[in-house]
Amino acid sequence: MPAPHAITKTLALPDGRQISIETGKLAKFADGAVVVRLGDTMLLATVVSAPSQREGVDFLPLSVDYQEKFGSAGKIPGSFQRREGRLSDYEILICRLVDRILRPMFPKDYHYEVQVMINLISADKEVQPDALAALAASAAISISDIPFAGPISEVRVARIDGQFQINPKTSDLARADMDLIVGATADSVAMVEGEMKEVSEEEMVAAIAFGHEAIKAQVQLQKDLAEAVGRTPDAQPREYPKYEENDALKALIHEGIYQGAYDVARSGNTSKSGRKEGFSGVKKAFLDKLVAEQPELDMKMVSRYYSSAEKKAIRDMMIKERVRLDGRQLTEIRPIWSEINYLPGAHGSAIFTRGETQSLTTATLGTKLDEQIIDQPLHSGYNRFMLHYNFPGYSTGEVKPNRGAGRREIGHGNLAMRSLKQVLPPDEENPYTIRIVSDILESNGSSSMATVCAGSLALMDAGVKVRSAVAGIAMGLVQDKETGEYAVLSDILGDEDHLGDMDFKVTGTEKGICACQMDIKIQGLSNEILTAALHQAREGRLHILREMAKTIDAPAPELKVHTPRSHKMLIDKEFIGAVIGPGGKVIQQIQKDTGATVIIEEKDEKGHVSIYAANQDSMQGAIDRIRAIAAQPEVGETYKGKVRSIQPYGAFVEIMPGKDGLLHISEVTHERIASLEGVLEVGQEIDVKLVDIDKKTGKYRLSRKVLLAKPA
Repeated sequence: MPAPHAITKTLALPDGRQISIETGKLAKFADGAVVVRLGDTMLLATVVSAPSQREGVDFLPLSVDYQEKFGSAGKIPGSFQRREGRLSDYEILICRLVDRILRPMFPKDYHYEVQVMINLISADKEVQPDALAALAASAAISISDIPFAGPISEVRVARIDGQFQINPKTSDLARADMDLIVGATADSVAMVEGEMKEVSEEEMVAAIAFGHEAIKAQVQLQKDLAEAVGRTPDAQPREYPKYEENDALKALIHEGIYQGAYDVARSGNTSKSGRKEGFSGVKKAFLDKLVAEQPELDMKMVSRYYSSAEKKAIRDMMIKERVRLDGRQLTEIRPIWSEINYLPGAHGSAIFTRGETQSLTTATLGTKLDEQIIDQPLHSGYNRFMLHYNFPGYSTGEVKPNRGAGRREIGHGNLAMRSLKQVLPPDEENPYTIRIVSDILESNGSSSMATVCAGSLALMDAGVKVRSAVAGIAMGLVQDKETGEYAVLSDILGDEDHLGDMDFKVTGTEKGICACQMDIKIQGLSNEILTAALHQAREGRLHILREMAKTIDAPAPELKVHTPRSHKMLIDKEFIGAVIGPGGKVIQQIQKDTGATVIIEEKDEKGHVSIYAANQDSMQGAIDRIRAIAAQPEVGETYKGKVRSIQPYGAFVEIMPGKDGLLHISEVTHERIASLEGVLEVGQEIDVKLVDIDKKTGKYRLSRKVLLAKPA
C-alpha cells in the first residue's frame, strides 16, 4: 500500500531554522490532525468534536491534553510501571497555556464536546516544545470544520544578550533575562505568561509586540495549510443549533433590571455576600413579576438575557462612575494586613490578607535529600525550590471534595514560584531545599497574588537571604466596544474578573517585574491600554510592598532555633572514599553518633560535603569527625596526638586518624634524656606541633618541647 499523500507548509525563521506543518499522513479519523516540526522536535496534534450535544450542557466542554512520550527522547520512564501515566505538572502547565487561548475562540453557543490532544512524538534537546503546542492545536482545528475564530499561535520571546529572540535554542535560554510565552491572533494579543529578572514595563511591552509580529506569520502559515486542504475562507463550519433569540424579551429584561442592577453596583457594598444579596433581590423581584405575567417563557433564555443585562449595568457603572463594585477608586488597593511567625513549629510562616482574600503560607528549609526528582523526556535532574498552592472549598464558602491539586492550583502555584525564585540567593549561598505551601483560607479575587506576597514574607521570616521582597497584583479591564471608553482596575475582585475583559497578574520588586500572566477576553487590546495597565500595576505593587515592609522589611538575621543548621566544606577527592567507608559504614556511623545528616558529592575534582544538624554540638561533632578523616596535616599546626609506640630513638604519635609522625627523643623536652621510660606511655595523649614534612617520603616530624616553656 503506498504511503498517503501528505500536505506540508513551511515557514523560515530568522535564525535559518524552519517550522513545518504536515497533515494527511497520521490520525485521519480525527476531525483535524497535524504534525508540527522544528528541528527534530515533532508534535502530533489532533482534535475531535462530538457529533451530538449532551443533554443539559450550556457551556463548552473543551479538554486540552499535552503529553510527552518518553520514547521521543530515547528514554524509558522511571516510574514503577515504566510507562507514561498521569500528566506531570510541567505537562499540565502546557495544557493550560493552550487551553487559555483556545477557549475564547469558540462560539459562545457551541456546546459540543471538543477534545484537543497534543503529543511530543520526537524530541530535540535544543527545541522547547511548549512554544509549539498552541500552534499545533490551532492548525489541527483550522483544517477541521469545527467552528473556530482562529487561527491563533503562541511563541516564546526571550531576551538573550540584550536581543529579543523567537523560540531560541535551549542552550541559549539559560542566558535570558526575559522568558515569555505570547499568544495571539493575527489582530491582537490574547495571552502572555512568563518570568523575567526585574525588567521595566516598557521592556515588557516591547517583548510582547516582538512576539506578536512572529505570530502573524504563523497564523498565515495555518491559513495556507487550511486552503491547501480545502478549508478556504468561505468554507462553512459544521452546522449546529444556534441560540434562539427573542429581541422583544431581551429588551424587556434589559429595561426591567438595568437600573436596579446599576444601583446595586454603585452602592459600594464592601461585602461579597452583601452585593450578592443585592443583585439577587433585584433578580427575584423582576423574575417573580415576569413569570407571573408570562409563565410560558423559556427560563434558560430568560436567565441568559438577565445575566447579559446585569453584566452590562455593572460594566457601564464602572466606566461612567469610575468606581468599583466595592466602592473603591479604579487604582485603589483593598485594605492589607499581614503577620509573620504565626506558626511556631514552622521554619517560616506568614498570613497575608487583602480585602476578602487570605493566604496562610509556610516556608520549610530541608536538606539535599528533600530535593524533588525530575524525570521527563527532556528534563532530568533535581529541583531545590518548590511552591504548592491549595484552594479548599471553604475558601469560597463552598462544599467540594478534596481530590488533590487541580490544573488551576498547579498553574497558580507555578506563577508564584516563578516570581519568588527571581530573588532567591544563588545555590552556592543557599544550602537548603526550600518548599513553600500556600493555603488559601478566603478568596475573593487574586489569591495567586496573595500567595506571592505571603510566600515572600514567609521566606524572610525563615531567614532565607532573599535579595528583596516580591509582591503581586491582578489588574482588570472593562471596555465599551461601541465608544472605546475603558477603565483599568487595580487589585480586582472575583466578580470583576468574571465580568471584565482582562485578568493581568503582575509580580515584581521595587526594581521591576519578575513574572506575569495575562488572559484577554476581547479582541484588539491596544498598546495604550496594555502600557497603562502595567504602569498602574507598578503603582499598586509598590503600595503593597510598602504595606508588607511594615511587617518585615528584611530577612530575619537568624534562623529559627528548630531550623536545621547547615555547613559546607570541601575535601580532597582522594578522601571521599575514606569518609564514606566500605558500604557507607563510616558515614553512617558519623550520622548515628552525631545526629547530623551528611551528604557528599563529587564535583570539580573535589568532595563537596553538606552537613545538616539540629544544633551546633551535633554540627561540630560531624565537622570534627570529617576533618579528622579528610584533613591534611599542616606544618606549624598543633595537634592533640596519641602515643602509638615507643622506640629507643623516640615515639610515634598519631595526630590524625591513620597519620602518624615521629616525635624524636630530642624533641620531647628541653632537658636531655636518655630514654622515654617514665616520660611517655603508649596511649597517652599529648600536644605536639608539626614542624616539618619530608618532601621525598612525606613523613611527619613532630616536636613537643616547642610547646613547653623553657626552664629558667
